[in-house]
Amino acid sequence: MKILVFAASNSSKSINNRLVTYVARQFAEGNDINHIRIHDYEMPIYQMDREAANGIPQEAHQFAELIDSSDLIIISLAEHNSNFSVGFKNIYDWVSRIKGRKPWNGKKLFLLSTSEGARGGGNVMDIALNVFPRHSAEIVGHFSLPQFSQNFNDETGVTNAELNAPLEAAIEQVKTKLNG
Repeated sequence: MKILVFAASNSSKSINNRLVTYVARQFAEGNDINHIRIHDYEMPIYQMDREAANGIPQEAHQFAELIDSSDLIIISLAEHNSNFSVGFKNIYDWVSRIKGRKPWNGKKLFLLSTSEGARGGGNVMDIALNVFPRHSAEIVGHFSLPQFSQNFNDETGVTNAELNAPLEAAIEQVKTKLNG
């Protein structure tokens, strides 16, 4: 199975990248993991006039090809001012403009989010759970981790047992849906 993995953050110190890296390791056995960084797909800020004059950037087509060639996409959503990061939102906007496709093209998504706050990126998760299915995503699991620095270790994952249990359950749910 081909799994696309990324943090929806263009920060070089992204806590969402640390979380998604850990979770992707739980799917590594027997699967082809493609872990990308969204800063490799930076494009001009989406604008209709820019699209009319220059078309859709090649990076948007490349990102769409990554989506299309994957069986599962694991994303950890960074929350900026209660919404998607601008880097991710711009990629999403450009991909949505490619004719003949919806942004997610029917792919299965496992959504994660984290932050240093008590909601763990809950606002951006709420947005994604509402919007992504309308853009042809099948959400097969989701998990938000609050207070990242207090509750996460890069080697062992979620250190708080009460928070780790729902993550483990979500991982098993996703694996079951993929194999069922």
